[in-house]
Amino acid sequence: MTSPKDRTRVRRLPEKAVTDRDALDALLAAALVAHVAVVDDGQPYVVPMACAPDRDRLLLHGSTGSRLMRLLAAGAPTCVTITLLDGLVYARSAFESSMNYRSAMILGSCTALDGDDALEGLRLLTAHLPPQRWDTLRAPLRKELAATSVLAMPLTEWSVKISDGPPDDDPRDLDAPVWAGVVPLSLQPGTPLDAPD
Repeated sequence: MTSPKDRTRVRRLPEKAVTDRDALDALLAAALVAHVAVVDDGQPYVVPMACAPDRDRLLLHGSTGSRLMRLLAAGAPTCVTITLLDGLVYARSAFESSMNYRSAMILGSCTALDGDDALEGLRLLTAHLPPQRWDTLRAPLRKELAATSVLAMPLTEWSVKISDGPPDDDPRDLDAPVWAGVVPLSLQPGTPLDAPD
C-alpha cells in the first residue's frame, strides 16, 4: 500500500503535507514518544508510549496487564500520532502566531510479537532510546518477558505534516513595533545523574 490514503489525507493546510516516505522515516527515527489511541466500550483513550521504528513497522511495548496493550494485541484499530516540536513562531498578530513541527498520523492495527521476535523488538526499542545500551544490560528474565507485550504496527496508512519557516504576517502588520521571528526548540539530553546507589 502507498500513502496517504483518503483517511489520512491532510485536509487543513494541505500544502504542509509531505508524502515522501523518507520524511516519515526521519520523523520516526527522531521520535521517542507516540500517542496511541484505542476505543474501549465506546470510550476513546489516548496513551503516550515509547516507540521505535523497525523498517516498515513501528514498535510499541507495555505491560501485558494494560487494557491498551490487550486491546491492541487483539487487533483493535488504532491511531498513532507523533509530534516533534521544532519551534515557536511569533508573528505580529495572535492569528498568525503558530508552531514549527513535524507530525505523523498512522492508522491500522497492531500485531503482538512473541518469542525471539518479541525479544528482538525489545532490543530495538531499548537501542532506540539510549543507543548501544542493550549490550550492557543483563538479559531479560523469563518473568519480565512474560509481563511485557511487544506490538508491531505496519506503516501502510499514514500521513506526515511539516510546518516550518518564519511567520507569515499580514502585510498591514509589518510596520507594527512587535518582534517577530522563530524561537527554535529542541530536545537535548542533560548531564546524566548517577543513581543514588
